[in-house]
Amino acid sequence: MNIVSVLLVFIVAFLAGVEGILDEFEFHQPLVACTLIGLVTGNAVPCIILGGTLQLMALGWANIGAAVSPDAALASVASAIILVKGGQGEAGVASAIAVAIPLAVAGLFLTMVIRTVSVAVVHQMDAAAEKANFGAIEIWQYIAICLQGLRIAIPALALCFVSDTLVANALNSMPAWLTEGMSIGGGMVVAVGYALVINMMATAETWPFFAIGFALAAVSDLTLIALGTIAVSMALIYLKLSESGGVVAAGGQGGTGDPLGDILDDYE
Repeated sequence: MNIVSVLLVFIVAFLAGVEGILDEFEFHQPLVACTLIGLVTGNAVPCIILGGTLQLMALGWANIGAAVSPDAALASVASAIILVKGGQGEAGVASAIAVAIPLAVAGLFLTMVIRTVSVAVVHQMDAAAEKANFGAIEIWQYIAICLQGLRIAIPALALCFVSDTLVANALNSMPAWLTEGMSIGGGMVVAVGYALVINMMATAETWPFFAIGFALAAVSDLTLIALGTIAVSMALIYLKLSESGGVVAAGGQGGTGDPLGDILDDYE
């Protein structure tokens, strides 16, 4: 990597770390982070494939109470850098996925460190609030956010200076049972993540669309652009029918088209 690529990777990694907290522009999502790393390093295609696979895996990752999910930002950025430096192209995606999963778990340790340090930042903000020093509160807020960015940017920068030959040799030395096992395990996680999403979204009205989508996906002549066009068209048809009173409630009264909304309206 040249110095410009390293600088751009640092910026992308920093934004991914920040977005892990702000959750506004989604830079921490695997598909976005891996794609950006691929663009700034000239390896867009293999990084997009890696990001898409990791994105499906991350669908099942969520913070529940005090349980923190694996760090998707660190896993995405670090595995994309390793994929680029390994020089294997699309053939190295499986090895990168095998590396990404342990990195996601290791990222929990960095998260714990930063959140522990942030306790001191909160005390400083409390002290500034007692003095009505709103400028200091804002500065400490920026400091806390920057710490989250550096949580990803510093490991990414360290990886950029690791020898390409060393990374390639490490990836090539990985046994087949490990890479294949991690790929199979990753596929199972993908299925679980997708099932969770379907469980949240599926209703009696949307199941037919899922069935049609799976049937169309099996047609090899249809590209992703064609599938996307069909999906958008079906969504517009569904919305138009809903607005036209396609859903009729019991007793002949028109419903809203939203089953959950109709149920809630019955309790009013």
